[in-house]
Amino acid sequence: MSEVHTLRNVPIGIRATGTRVETDSMGKIEVPADHYWGAQTQRSLVHFSIGRDVMPIELCRAYGIVKKAAALVNLADGRLPQWKADAIVRASDEVTEGKLDSEFPLFVWQTGSGTQTNMNANEVIANRAIQLLGGEIGSKKPVHPNDDVNMGQSSNDSFPTTMHVVTLLEIENTLLPQMEALIAAIRKKSEQWMSVVKIGRTHLQDAVPLTVGQEWSGWAQQLEDALDALKAAKPGLAQLAAGGTAVGTGLNAPAGFSKAIAAKIASLTDKPFITAPNKFAALGGLDAMVRASAGLRGLAVALMKIANDMRWLGSGPRCGLGELHLPENEPGSSIMPGKVNPTQCEAMVMIATQVMGNDTAVAFAGAQGNLELNVMRPVIVANVLHAIRILADGCKNFRVFSVEGTTLDEKRLNRYIEDSVMLVTALSPVIGYDKAAAIAHRAMEKGETLRAAALASDVDEATFDRCVDVKKMVGTGLAGA
Repeated sequence: MSEVHTLRNVPIGIRATGTRVETDSMGKIEVPADHYWGAQTQRSLVHFSIGRDVMPIELCRAYGIVKKAAALVNLADGRLPQWKADAIVRASDEVTEGKLDSEFPLFVWQTGSGTQTNMNANEVIANRAIQLLGGEIGSKKPVHPNDDVNMGQSSNDSFPTTMHVVTLLEIENTLLPQMEALIAAIRKKSEQWMSVVKIGRTHLQDAVPLTVGQEWSGWAQQLEDALDALKAAKPGLAQLAAGGTAVGTGLNAPAGFSKAIAAKIASLTDKPFITAPNKFAALGGLDAMVRASAGLRGLAVALMKIANDMRWLGSGPRCGLGELHLPENEPGSSIMPGKVNPTQCEAMVMIATQVMGNDTAVAFAGAQGNLELNVMRPVIVANVLHAIRILADGCKNFRVFSVEGTTLDEKRLNRYIEDSVMLVTALSPVIGYDKAAAIAHRAMEKGETLRAAALASDVDEATFDRCVDVKKMVGTGLAGA
């Protein structure tokens, strides 16, 4: 019927109540009449109603990119007519744009290949395309979820393809900008305070001096190293499994499909996606996802160190270290009036803890590839995307509500310098380690200043003043080198 082949501007939504009957290879099943999903999605809702963890919506939206790319490749090669490809592309775009988010209800805890989520996408796109073409939703005519939307694909290659697409996009578009902004904020503080001398601490005990700027530069460098490690995972994510179909051989995928769909996804996303050089590795393992997760864990490790350092240095306000004044964002106690806590630091430590736990799950799941297929895919992508999201949000909040507003208590910094006995280290090359140690012990035992203890131990004043100069002791870092 030619009228069915005309693409229409039909608003999203189905004005129906009750249920309709759809079919799959298992037979008939009733599905909600006001939704676009079909039989396989509904069966998954029945059989995998486990917990409250639904498939990340970012993954579902990315499926729109993959299905659109497949339709365009199949159109270009003459396997889909123009009118049918146009309907699939329109529906796929709506998925990617988030206009059909309510049509992706499935739980993470499903088949390990992600087959139900792949079919969820196929069914939603097919039924929306049918609606746009004026057909009967659920009839599989004139657009079939398997034969048309899933043409040239298997869940076994389309799901890992979508995993790679969404992970790379989320890292580049969501996480990296927030990481870079946090690094820039810490670098700015480092430069601002490069000449402010403070006492260092090792083993949580007094040590020789450094500058506040040097300390903060170390934090910035840790994050830059983590950024580099995360970027190193991107080439693996850029390799796509599409075209491998069921076991990596490409059965039922047309010749050239793998390269063509990868090129099309690259064009649609403006990212350097390519076809995976070995589809057996792409299906049997998920090593690129494991490496990406390891990069996220590395970032979490650095962030936990920085957040812990800041709350240690900001402890007080009167009975702690008190070197830093952290921004006061909200009351800290329901019983102690006036108490304010380092809440952004605490939130970041919790985020880092969660990300490390996520990575443990990802690593274990990544090792569960059996023969030609890894069937731990949903838990891997759910954990990776969760880590990306909380790290990105955490970096932003930590920067805006903590780092950027942090100030110094320079009076306390100076007092610590005056009280420190570890400055005696600068005398050690001149008077010897043993004598320097004796001076340090004397100062602590008698409650004397280091100067008084040194002069009482036959160190002349000129030698003390020449050696114990904190600005000389901090090294080239004072100039920002």
